[in-house]
Amino acid sequence: MAAPRTTTALVVPELNGQFELQEVRLNDIQPDEVLVEIEAFGICHTDLSCATALLPCRPGAVLGHEGAGKVLSVGSSSTTHLSPGDSVLLSFSHCESCPPCLSGHPAYCHSFNARNFSGCRPLPVLPDGSVDSASLKDDPFTDPSYATFFSTKDDGKPLFSQFFGQSSFARHTLVHKSCCVKVPPGTNLPLYAPMGCGMQTGAGAVLHSLGVKAGSSIAVFGVGSVGMAAVMAAAHIAKAKTIIAIDLQESRLELAKKLGATHAVLSSRVRQDIKKEVRRICPPVGVDYAVDCTGSMYVIRCMIEALATRGRAATVGAPGFGKVVAVDVMEHLTYGKEYVGSCEGDSLPKEFIPFLIDQHAKGNFPMDQLVTFYDVKDYKQALEDSHNGKAIKAVLKW
Repeated sequence: MAAPRTTTALVVPELNGQFELQEVRLNDIQPDEVLVEIEAFGICHTDLSCATALLPCRPGAVLGHEGAGKVLSVGSSSTTHLSPGDSVLLSFSHCESCPPCLSGHPAYCHSFNARNFSGCRPLPVLPDGSVDSASLKDDPFTDPSYATFFSTKDDGKPLFSQFFGQSSFARHTLVHKSCCVKVPPGTNLPLYAPMGCGMQTGAGAVLHSLGVKAGSSIAVFGVGSVGMAAVMAAAHIAKAKTIIAIDLQESRLELAKKLGATHAVLSSRVRQDIKKEVRRICPPVGVDYAVDCTGSMYVIRCMIEALATRGRAATVGAPGFGKVVAVDVMEHLTYGKEYVGSCEGDSLPKEFIPFLIDQHAKGNFPMDQLVTFYDVKDYKQALEDSHNGKAIKAVLKW
């Protein structure tokens, strides 16, 4: 099958949160890439944050990092584990060769930010993971060595793409081989598209970053799709005893209780004293574990304050670079608290995504209750429903 030279993509013309369907030019496949026909993609909060410039982006971007589809063709160095016709779920890009990648922690790849947020093919990085600007002759967008996945149809102007190694808000896209998780034929690709980010992030935060133990207590701050994944993993996989869901929307709290939360706290009612409410539920000093899925500095501080002695908390919500939260160091010290970051749930996608699919089949990870499907032409409705909370996880299908 001949590779398409143009395709349809959901583009961000300006960084104002608005999208539109456009015809774009698909650039040549590289040895470490595969061409994928996307069947469905999830909308993640990170996509929306980039579309409003809260996270790095440029006008004319093709975003998307929860794609699912079929492989059409493979680059010369991508043939060892992928073939045309394979069904794949798409996750984040990683180099596969640095110490974190080799030790099973690719979410902490030394070049994670450069590979997933630069908007073009992987840039040269220094040992600390920062971009080696001195080795770049020109703007990467105009340098053929780092050409983008997509360009404008009429004049070939590069578009910010290669987002998370996939830019899956498109009917066809080029994907870095490290992003691809091969799944069996017949897998429900639209349903499992969100596994690539949101689902594995929430579940991984509970199971990997926090290591929640059976019989323990956990508070989940923010129960959108990532928080719901954390609730399900804590309740049905980790077997926590007390699971407190905290959110501003009553409808989300109701669903969280159906999915395994034992308690629900409407944060608008106790906004000034969330710590007191958590300690009332888990006396005398709070919860064993907590995860923040909001990226709010105020919420993060409340979360840390609500931890019990030797409690452990993690942030998965992305607030944007440069944000700082204050910590009472003496309380942190004397209570032996821990606060860690959790990128992509510290997941190894090729192992963790199949595990979560299996847990779903066993009834332990009922993510189907979170997903609302839309035809891609109804993207405006999907975005509106995502903003107002009507859709917890919107998935668009071609």
